[in-house]
Amino acid sequence: MSFRIRKAAVLGSGVMGSGIAAHLANVGIPTILLDIVPKELTAEEREKGLTLEDKAVRNRNAEQSLKKLFKQKPAPLSSKKNIKLITAGNLVDDLEKLAEVDWIIEVVVENLSVKKQVFEQVDRYRKPGTLVSSNTSGISVEAMAAGRSEDFQKHFMGTHFFNPPRYLKLLEIIPTEKTDPEALAFMKTFSEDVLGKGVVIAKDTPNFIANRIGTYGLLVTVREMLKGGYSIGEVDSITGPLIGRPKSATFRTLDVVGLDTFVHVANNVYEQVDGEEKEVFKVPGFMMKMLENGWLGSKSGQGFYLKKGKEILELNPETLDYGERKKLKTPALEMAKQAKGTKKKLKALIYSDDRAGKLLWNITAPVLSISAELLGEIADDIVSIDRAMKWGFGWELGPFEIWDAIGVEQSVQKMEEDDIKVPEWVKQMIARGESRFYKETESGRQFYMGGEYKEETQNPKVIDLRQLKKQGKVLKKNTGASFIDIGDGVALLEFHSPNNAIGFDIIQMINHAIEETEKNFKGLVIGNQGKNFCVGANLAMILMAAQDDDIFEVDLVIRQFQQAMMNIKYSEKPVVAAPFGMTLGGGTEVCLPAARIQASLETYMGLVETGVGLIPGGGGNKELYIRTLKHFPEGIEFDLQKVANKVFETIAMAKVSTSAEEAAENFFLSKDDGISVNGDHLIHDAKQVVLDLHEKGYKPPVREKVPVTGETGYATLLLGAEAMRLSGYLTEHDMKIAKKLAYVIAGGKVPYGTEVDEQYLLDLEREAFISLVANPKSQQRMQHMLVKGKPLRN
Repeated sequence: MSFRIRKAAVLGSGVMGSGIAAHLANVGIPTILLDIVPKELTAEEREKGLTLEDKAVRNRNAEQSLKKLFKQKPAPLSSKKNIKLITAGNLVDDLEKLAEVDWIIEVVVENLSVKKQVFEQVDRYRKPGTLVSSNTSGISVEAMAAGRSEDFQKHFMGTHFFNPPRYLKLLEIIPTEKTDPEALAFMKTFSEDVLGKGVVIAKDTPNFIANRIGTYGLLVTVREMLKGGYSIGEVDSITGPLIGRPKSATFRTLDVVGLDTFVHVANNVYEQVDGEEKEVFKVPGFMMKMLENGWLGSKSGQGFYLKKGKEILELNPETLDYGERKKLKTPALEMAKQAKGTKKKLKALIYSDDRAGKLLWNITAPVLSISAELLGEIADDIVSIDRAMKWGFGWELGPFEIWDAIGVEQSVQKMEEDDIKVPEWVKQMIARGESRFYKETESGRQFYMGGEYKEETQNPKVIDLRQLKKQGKVLKKNTGASFIDIGDGVALLEFHSPNNAIGFDIIQMINHAIEETEKNFKGLVIGNQGKNFCVGANLAMILMAAQDDDIFEVDLVIRQFQQAMMNIKYSEKPVVAAPFGMTLGGGTEVCLPAARIQASLETYMGLVETGVGLIPGGGGNKELYIRTLKHFPEGIEFDLQKVANKVFETIAMAKVSTSAEEAAENFFLSKDDGISVNGDHLIHDAKQVVLDLHEKGYKPPVREKVPVTGETGYATLLLGAEAMRLSGYLTEHDMKIAKKLAYVIAGGKVPYGTEVDEQYLLDLEREAFISLVANPKSQQRMQHMLVKGKPLRN
């Protein structure tokens, strides 16, 4: 049977239910959001004369959840417009609508009897073949399906999203014994390709994979903190980015999750397992006392941390008082910080004999042990366990990757010395002469399973640049970028300078990549797999040159950057930019002249130079103006001044999109550009765009003149800026920057409607940029950003 999901229903409109509905809307799927019918009127409803029979009352819960979507941070909706795809209803009047959908997702309270009642109704109203799933975080999926029709059971499974659904990558899919393999295969592919998720297939066991191991690890950490006399702040100072974990580390993570949620998850496992594992899942007394006090974390205003003014205080677990936050400081810790890469930091620290090393060993070894012990029970292979922890908890390395990093044989010996259980299969692996869980090969990565190594499979849409480099596909590289053959006649330019900031090295590689692509390839992708696409130009280099009064060098850099952007725009072969994450300043300027942009859904795009006392210098003003001219919204009377106003506002306010969809609303993307929901597929998708343009006989754009608003437009832009200055919104220096920006966008001292060429606009832009670089107040702003990491208002 073939499956399609054209419309969905979400049952339960709480934080998770509404978040799942929002993400379905983000990917263009119309969704019905249903919740229970209220039993009482609110005071406001009584004042309006409403009754319990009125639709507004009966749909209240779902309607209120939709309104909350606009207030939540981070935003569940990638564009506010997506709310139109969600229809609110209730679980009494609208059950018949379930016959219209292709996927029904249950997200009601975590209570088996309640869920079974809901599924009884679903079974009655759904049409045969409709996929049904539960977002349960730990209740038995088999138990939920018991007693339902044969067709229901064939199309039923668990789909455990992680919160927030738009942002967290992991989706655990839990089939039952009766789940149709075709339905399972479809849901996995659909979730990866359409929802953008990283999917792992989990077994129907308490809390599945990520929460089982993650909660175990958190509770082990709490136990070791109490046993070793560490403070909450000391634990967090070592269990965050230093060892490849999120900045929220251990206790800040618990504050974000909510203590009530965490205790529920822990108790769920505690009630269903035995032996040593059961003891670990027993929540410590001080945490239960916190729960009684309502100290749940962020949602209650206090938890393991309490913010007082600008100061953040940490909880003392013995006295339940708050005091100054502490950080762990030891010689081994300082040495580990000097090591390059998480793997080396871990190995440098975990075997040290000081307080930091002992803590890290005591919280890591039990997690490695339980991960190996549960293999086969919670998942079929180590890859699924590692991916679940990386995608669900934000770990850089999964448990078995950590084990490889610290040395399997050395760690096993120490575990046995410390009476930490080592599963028999791990001992057998070592006895076979194998000392790693993973092996790198020319074709990819292999993992250990059942006495042999098997190929790790990936979605075919995942292009791994690290693997291509190992295969010798790098054609040329320098300190800032690499030119790589990614197959099928397509090349890729990868930035890899610190923060992917653009300097001379990257500019040189851009020009080389265009030249080589025109000679030998069908087209070029500009993309990478770093933390962010590009955070802008090399600000430190520009500031140093300016402070040395070497304006000639700044002028040279800007000229070369502008020329490289024009080379991208007028390349004989299609150039496709593949931005993701932070794509700021010069990063956006690299994208705007490309033949197409294929952006990750999570792309935060903006020309932010005003924040450091400058304006865009690489052609960004010109390109955004031209894009806005070409793609001005239909239905609105075209007015050159409106275009100039829009571009001026976007750049002057340093607007940054909160998604690729919002980037399109700000004209950084056009209707011809694409969006990839799954960031892992971004380079593949961009490559396909290159091939498509090549097949269609790509020709570079024709050089055209650009109409500008000239002097009258400049005056209009300044009026708006002056009003903001008089109202106290702009400083005197802000006003200087605004004048320079307005002059560039208006096209200088020419009559309204004059058509000018691109080089004329680039010259205006470069002159304005250089004059601001030479200004001491702009230099102060640049210095402040480099030192403090935030803008200065001077």
